[in-house]
Amino acid sequence: MSGRLRVAVIGGGQNSEHEVSLASAASVHAALDPAGYEAVALTILRDGRWLGPDEQPLGSSTADSLAAVLGVLSECDVVLPLLHGPRGEDGTLAALCELAGVPYVGAPVRAGALAMDKWMTKRVAEAVGVRTAPGGLVTRNDLSTVVFDRPVVVKPIAAGSSFGVRLVQHAAELEPALRAALELDERVLVEHVVTGREVDVTVIDDPEHGRRVGPPLEILVDDGLFDTTTKYDGSAAFEIPARLTEAEVEELTDSALRVYDALGCRGLARIDFFLTSDGFVLNEVNTMPGMTAESQVPKMFAAEGLTYPELLDRLIRSALVDDEATVAAVG
Repeated sequence: MSGRLRVAVIGGGQNSEHEVSLASAASVHAALDPAGYEAVALTILRDGRWLGPDEQPLGSSTADSLAAVLGVLSECDVVLPLLHGPRGEDGTLAALCELAGVPYVGAPVRAGALAMDKWMTKRVAEAVGVRTAPGGLVTRNDLSTVVFDRPVVVKPIAAGSSFGVRLVQHAAELEPALRAALELDERVLVEHVVTGREVDVTVIDDPEHGRRVGPPLEILVDDGLFDTTTKYDGSAAFEIPARLTEAEVEELTDSALRVYDALGCRGLARIDFFLTSDGFVLNEVNTMPGMTAESQVPKMFAAEGLTYPELLDRLIRSALVDDEATVAAVG
């Protein structure tokens, strides 16, 4: 035994962000050893089975696999669940860790479920005075009643990485966009197009400094829509820190913290806004955003001098501190 803390690094998942999650997990795994941790790689395949640290299947069925992975988790000190999207970021993995009694990085069950649901996130944000784009909820039963009266953005309620998101500028495009989104989710959000700069900010719980808001990041996209293709083809540029006035930074920080607290987030969350002529409008909340060294969140904190391994170290230590506090409160 090395005596180092063992960190279960979970990647993959049963959703459209499987490959994105694998990239996050691989990057984190490579960075943990220099940070003084022993990384234990676990992968969830698309069919729900798990691969162990040796990349061999754990059990012959999903049920056997899940039973086996609980044994692996019991030998780890903390879990870094790097799944993005449904059956992972939505509180599913947090629930598994809770039941297994293992500390984990990131949002607790309720916060993950609420933040993944874009419709509920809107309701929570509006309740605490944070503006969102006007919009409505659409199901398959509503298709015949949806009327196009202005450009809109169509989004699956609980898909991540902008999968299924389409900008609809003409009436003939609306039904195909809705049907495509409904292939990914049984509920779809249709929002008015918001004109403004896309500015993101990340909140982390730092064991050394308390709750910490990173420098704002502005996404610069030529065609104005930061969709799945643009996110991963390298055509988008990031400006850190975003060019904001002192008053704008104050408003952004206040809005982000209000949403973070109202949802019950913990550990970290990237909170995305549009800066319009009337101020900030919430776009969405990611409780487990992309975490490769080149992803937005590590880049934000690197701009403040916090290296990628140092950021991971802060997140892990924060999870352990939160667990100790929870145990003390229960006891």
